[in-house]
Amino acid sequence: MTKTILIGNKKIERTAALAPMAGVADRAYRLMCKEYGAAYVVSEMVSAKGICYSDRKTAELCTVTGAERPMAIQLFGSEPEFMAKAVDIVLRYEPDIIDINMGCPVPKVVNTGAGSALMKDVDLAAQITEAAVKAAGAVPVTVKIRSGWSKDSLNAPLMSKAVENAGAAAVAVHGRTRDQFYSGEADLEVIKSVKETVNIPVIGNGDVKDLASCLKMYEHTGCDLVMIGRGSYGNPFVFAEIAAHFKGEDYSPPDVDEKMRVMLRHIRMILEISEKSEELAMHEARKHAAWYMNGYYGSAKFRGRCYQLSSYAEAEALAEEFAELQHSRGL
Repeated sequence: MTKTILIGNKKIERTAALAPMAGVADRAYRLMCKEYGAAYVVSEMVSAKGICYSDRKTAELCTVTGAERPMAIQLFGSEPEFMAKAVDIVLRYEPDIIDINMGCPVPKVVNTGAGSALMKDVDLAAQITEAAVKAAGAVPVTVKIRSGWSKDSLNAPLMSKAVENAGAAAVAVHGRTRDQFYSGEADLEVIKSVKETVNIPVIGNGDVKDLASCLKMYEHTGCDLVMIGRGSYGNPFVFAEIAAHFKGEDYSPPDVDEKMRVMLRHIRMILEISEKSEELAMHEARKHAAWYMNGYYGSAKFRGRCYQLSSYAEAEALAEEFAELQHSRGL
């Protein structure tokens, strides 16, 4: 039987969770990963200040469907008062958890003092966490951080203790500095140090792409839950592989035919959920289609063709052609 952990009052299976990824982990992506066994999912990040001033995209970003639970809504911001107001707004969508992003490395977020810029201001990070916790009431608040701003300031343990003291119910740690963005290797030692420093659950994130790397994260860091980001690109199956292991069940990896069936189903979900025209929604689906083809013969050429797709019919034809090519190679 799979073990569980508690984040606040929310029970989560101790298998693998889906990381929040802006521009990637939309509702279709989250639903696909949940279907394959993701224990927990997090929304794309939402600007705290943005939803205080405009609700134009709030419902699209913050709606939590039953099939996605347990699910967190992730907020980012640099001002405690706006974070508190934003939490109050998103509570109407009944998230299981509210997560605060203090790890995003992209300049447009960092330049506002939010995301991983908060790794440089532990006191402000604690104030933001405390404001969110007070506004959230019974809903647990978690914080996602990086190992530090740079290799000279690996302050994740200090940061984690500060947000724990401010009331955070768990902390997720991506084992890279802001300076690294997504290059190099994730530092498991930093995650281990955080686990040894705090009493709340620690979620380990970085370089997990299969069962072996998931088990390595658990065993090396002692973390309470593993979170998968880029390792899930075109690969919701990774959650099934990990869940099967912890349930003591057999797992068979998908063949190319199954991958193409799932890819097409993923595209259909994107089209069904999107309020845009088929052509515009296909623009969002292109990168997903390309990811499902990674690692196969001739995939570079086919991935390039994915970025020209403008209709579902074209995607069907391309998937059939791709599968036939693999069969002709005995794959």
